[in-house]
Amino acid sequence: MPEQQAVTRLLHDLSHGQKDAFDKLMPLVYDQLRRLAARCMLSENSGHTLPATALVHEAYLRLVQADVAFEDRVHFYAVAARVMRRILVDHAKSNNRQKRGGGADQVPLDEALIVGPEAPPGIVELDEALERLFAHDERKAQVIELLFFGGMTYEETAAALNMSPATVHRELRMAKAWLHRELSQSGS
Repeated sequence: MPEQQAVTRLLHDLSHGQKDAFDKLMPLVYDQLRRLAARCMLSENSGHTLPATALVHEAYLRLVQADVAFEDRVHFYAVAARVMRRILVDHAKSNNRQKRGGGADQVPLDEALIVGPEAPPGIVELDEALERLFAHDERKAQVIELLFFGGMTYEETAAALNMSPATVHRELRMAKAWLHRELSQSGS
């Protein structure tokens, strides 16, 4: 608990213009950011060219430069999760542009048409579906983002979104069903 209070205090200091607070903050949040990055990397393929450590460092640089008044540590980790997701999507889009045509594996047409559990959606498709969910129902999208990309617990997600853990569970079930339908439709 003292560490959580220290993080919240440093975030408060940072929001009040004390730029050196970020330097003090990093050692306190690094392990959690590393776990968050590792969780984000779980959805990536094994040959991903961006290591989790690089993801943490890039996210840290973007967080330092962000003009965000962090409310508390839960808000900080939620923003960090969104930043990491954005980095992974940008990285995937960049790689797709570089690979288009040159160096990409040739896949026979009938193999490319396989849809189902053996052909999971990529991070770009998931990001696009999440963006559609944000437009359709922002609260459900926030639940997905905080739980899966933010690595938060039901209780932390409930606190961040000012709802009960039971509501988080209900919103999660509906959001997962919505995303499954969206991703199934986009794959067909």
